Amino acid sequence: MIAGLVTGLFSIPEGMAYASIGGFNPVAGLYSGMIPTLVGSFFSRTVLMVTTLTSAIALSSQSVLTSAGLDPTDPSNVATLVILVGLVMAVLGLLRAGSIMSFVSSAVMTGFTTGIAVQIIAGVLGDATGYDTDRHNTIAKIVDSIAHVGAWQGTTVAVTAATVAVWAVFRFVKSVASLATLIALVVVTAVVAVAGVDVDTVGDIAAIPNSLPTPTLPGVSALPELLVGAFAVSLVALAQAAGISSAVPNPDGSRPNASGDFVAQGAANIAGGFFGALPTGGSLSRTGVAVSAGARTRWAGIFAGLWLIGLVLVAGSVAEIIPMAVIGGLVLVIGVELVTGRWSDIRLVFRTAPWSAVAMLITFFATTQLPLQNAILIGAVLSLLLYCVQASRYAKLVALEPTDDARWRVVDVPEACPSDRITVLHYAGVGLFAEVPRIDEAWPSIRDTRGGVVILSVRTMPDVPSATVIRDLTRHATALTDNGSLLVIAGVTPALARIFEHSGLTEAIGRENVVETTDEVLGALDTALARARTWLAERGGKVD
Repeated sequence: MIAGLVTGLFSIPEGMAYASIGGFNPVAGLYSGMIPTLVGSFFSRTVLMVTTLTSAIALSSQSVLTSAGLDPTDPSNVATLVILVGLVMAVLGLLRAGSIMSFVSSAVMTGFTTGIAVQIIAGVLGDATGYDTDRHNTIAKIVDSIAHVGAWQGTTVAVTAATVAVWAVFRFVKSVASLATLIALVVVTAVVAVAGVDVDTVGDIAAIPNSLPTPTLPGVSALPELLVGAFAVSLVALAQAAGISSAVPNPDGSRPNASGDFVAQGAANIAGGFFGALPTGGSLSRTGVAVSAGARTRWAGIFAGLWLIGLVLVAGSVAEIIPMAVIGGLVLVIGVELVTGRWSDIRLVFRTAPWSAVAMLITFFATTQLPLQNAILIGAVLSLLLYCVQASRYAKLVALEPTDDARWRVVDVPEACPSDRITVLHYAGVGLFAEVPRIDEAWPSIRDTRGGVVILSVRTMPDVPSATVIRDLTRHATALTDNGSLLVIAGVTPALARIFEHSGLTEAIGRENVVETTDEVLGALDTALARARTWLAERGGKVD
């Protein structure tokens, strides 16, 4: 309940500020922390994730509405976009599109989430220092703010520093550590209000009504113009949320589910669209606030929505006295905590995988320098490239020899397959076209093989191998048959057997020489070996 209260309080200035940045009614940002946060936390599989408005979502939403020629201040246009975003998210979740996130490398995700954390820090420098930079990308904002330290407002900086100091004092007192954020917010706000310190407050953004939003119906006429844009906003929101599960794992050790999170955010937007909210998604900064305040279950997010509803109804106008410098100071602390929380992952990537480190750095700089949707695309492409490189690197062909105790020993692949003998090869890889040259390079010569048998174990081959792999195996089978030799393929799944049949590979090998996989790890290989020995014995070859 305390974590929810702190998160709800933060949603007042942050939500209003983000809505204002996007050119929307600031109060819509306030409403975005009510129903969407409550519903999103109820269904989310990443239990601590707080679903609400972020600056990236606000900016991309404004861009979509403007590009469609629609007024972003018209509640019906906003409702249409929000509901469409929710439907897109829900459909992607139901189609289990979240599984795509498993292909995003941890290095790329580390660069992305660290970049978002730095964005959070850069986004509140104006509130924390009183100096508003005109730069647009994240790094430039930080550099410009530091370069103009002389333009910082002394009073604002003093309030920010006092906020951080109070937070730090209580953070190191174990009994109240989880309340440090709330204590700093309340104490410094009270002191500033009593002393009459002249600093910007929440009330300077907009007046807060002591009422809930009236239900809003979507504008049907805007549907065609917003459908493609809704998909773009959904991708931005979902990509931001995807980094939360890795940055803030579930406290109970349960495994998050990206598709489930997609559905949860979809439900949050569909519900919020009827109650004045802007598009929402998983917020790393608001999730960080909740965790810093002691959140341990999904109830923190649920209470955040409930508290915000209650606060607005009972004392919405009172929240107008919260200094923006207090919010800036606390968000700075949370942003730094998020960055330091990724530091061990960053060091691990640098120590273990040079190419992954390059991908992490590229993703980080893309996130801080480019529009978020472009950074997401770059991260996805880098993850795909890393996956292909790793897959092709580990693709190999090895030879196996049976031992006296009915086991198999890995040996070097021979330069040529001997005549009248059995050669056992094992394929390890995932069937990408880039692996074929590696397989051909390792495949032993069969030009002079007469009356020999080659057994190929393909247990690890996927059910949908590339056409190049099928063509290559057909060529080897034909060459062996022409030399009076035999190719036996072992460990074939039923799905792979159907592909062999349709491609003509089964006909080239012979149906009896396609041995399907068994429950035993190398059971099919043992069956293939028995088949090869029988064939060889019938022709007078040497049976080991």
